[in-house]
Amino acid sequence: MELPKPAMNVDPSAGRGGGDITIVDDSALMPEEGPSGTIADIERPKNATISIYVVRPGDTLSGIAKMFGVSANTILWANDLPRGSRLQIGQTLTILPVTGVRYTVKKGDTLSSVAKRFGGDADEIASFNGLEGPLALGAEIIIPDGEVAIPAAAPRVRVPSYAAAVGTPAQVGYYLRPIAGGLKSQGIHGYNGVDIAAPSGTPILASAEGDVIIAKLSGWNGGYGAYTVIQHGNGSQTLYAHASSLIVSAGQHVQQGQVVGYVGRTGKATGSHVHFEIRNGIRNPF
Repeated sequence: MELPKPAMNVDPSAGRGGGDITIVDDSALMPEEGPSGTIADIERPKNATISIYVVRPGDTLSGIAKMFGVSANTILWANDLPRGSRLQIGQTLTILPVTGVRYTVKKGDTLSSVAKRFGGDADEIASFNGLEGPLALGAEIIIPDGEVAIPAAAPRVRVPSYAAAVGTPAQVGYYLRPIAGGLKSQGIHGYNGVDIAAPSGTPILASAEGDVIIAKLSGWNGGYGAYTVIQHGNGSQTLYAHASSLIVSAGQHVQQGQVVGYVGRTGKATGSHVHFEIRNGIRNPF
């Protein structure tokens, strides 16, 4: 009897998201979250889980940012809001800790040259910085999802092995592989995430039972593209990014193994794959 075979990418290196990022003195920040990032991000930041916040009377963008210990741009970025947006009472905000490169404009810089240098997107840079014309010499701008290449001799941080995974015994074996088959195309990066390459349209499965707290069907979303986040009973969250489409919505309860969306390459992605993260749970689950 012929046995079922897992879906495999023709190009095993195709499904990858983001790249290596480092800290460069005072001119760049290492992203602590997002589908890019480095293996150093295994050292989890203070705000490890994604939060949902409903705007109340008197709230300001800077006040909410201070409350969660993130920058105002972080909130704008995660919610696809243009610079200068006015908050509305009752508006729901996703608080996703992400950051980018801070850069001081130099003589001869253009949006396209800066975007190319840091691996950003010219339109995103213009939107997040409220730019409507040429770059002003000496102006400080943020390159959303920007990256700075790691020098050749840069030290690497050792990634803990599965045997050294952090978490309670109940969490070990708690999670299901988010797709059937596929090929791991990038190891631990971003926030405790891995990339699993598979053909576009491959079903994405809920890794464990829980409640959907975020289901973004479109937008850049800090590089995640279309993505969903599930809150689990053990206090952890799982995130599934770069989907071509989602079939769940916020507030929905899902069972382990239930289809929540389909593999794609939305957001910052090279090749079709699912970027899968476990937050506030065991480290390096694979």
